[in-house]
Amino acid sequence: MIFSELYSAYYNAVAAVLRTACERPVRKADLRRIVNENAFGESVLNIEPALLEERWQLLRADGTTPVRHPPTMPLTTLQKRWLKAISMDPRVRLFPDPIPDFPEVEPLFRPEDICVYDRYTDGDPFEDEEYIANFRLILDAVRRRVPLSVETVNRHGAAVHRVVMPEYLEYSEKDDKFRLIGSGCSYGGTVNLGRILSVRQVKKLPRPKKPGPEKQPERRTVVLELINLRNALERVLMHFAHFDKEAERLGPGRYRVTVTYEAEDETELVIRVLSFGPMVRVVSPDTFTALIRSRLSRQRALGLRGPAQEPETEEE
Repeated sequence: MIFSELYSAYYNAVAAVLRTACERPVRKADLRRIVNENAFGESVLNIEPALLEERWQLLRADGTTPVRHPPTMPLTTLQKRWLKAISMDPRVRLFPDPIPDFPEVEPLFRPEDICVYDRYTDGDPFEDEEYIANFRLILDAVRRRVPLSVETVNRHGAAVHRVVMPEYLEYSEKDDKFRLIGSGCSYGGTVNLGRILSVRQVKKLPRPKKPGPEKQPERRTVVLELINLRNALERVLMHFAHFDKEAERLGPGRYRVTVTYEAEDETELVIRVLSFGPMVRVVSPDTFTALIRSRLSRQRALGLRGPAQEPETEEE
């Protein structure tokens, strides 16, 4: 573990108690409040008696402490190297809170040390100043629940304007793109940040021209059956972690997984299913099977090889 247990909630809670005790005696009510603010609800059951009964010899009976200086928790060299490494990721720089530079250490790894497979090469321009400004404005709107007026360009090159209530930001590892998920817009609340022409915060959402239920994204379901070779089940569940899904065991080494997704994610689903080769078979619906066949036909027409065949052995 790069960040050890010394930086866990218990240690942070006790450090906060000691910082207060260095200024003035800590009462029982103070101790409970500090622990509740810095740890978990049940943590007071362990920390409070350990400090008050002086099993942890950090507080005296009168609430003072023998510790002379407020505790600090400096980072280790390994932690600094890890932080410096992730600070080199352009996606981290989208967020307004900077990571210290730590000039005295080398990064634990560099971006060129990481090779990502099955990712599109037209990801968002994370280092573009306008993109960064848009991202931070949207992130602020999500946190403060402020409506946004957004103008984007669609796939046909036409400008589309909408006003949405931002709910959250979503990152697609396959596409290497961020999306804004919003509500309150009849045109749909999903906005690709890379397609934004302009965005600004507004005071309120406009009233709909015709009252009625908000248009919900179309949801679809695909049923997969898989052979658990090379940890296929674990990898399938990990690849589809952010989708609604159910898994059931059919027999030794065989499973059925039902995945529910939004229609606009269908192409990504097809690509992910194909990446598992013959270990995963689409059971239903027929429309999804047709998409698989169509994509394989296009690959064959381009001279691309399909997934390699696996041996007919199973793992329990």
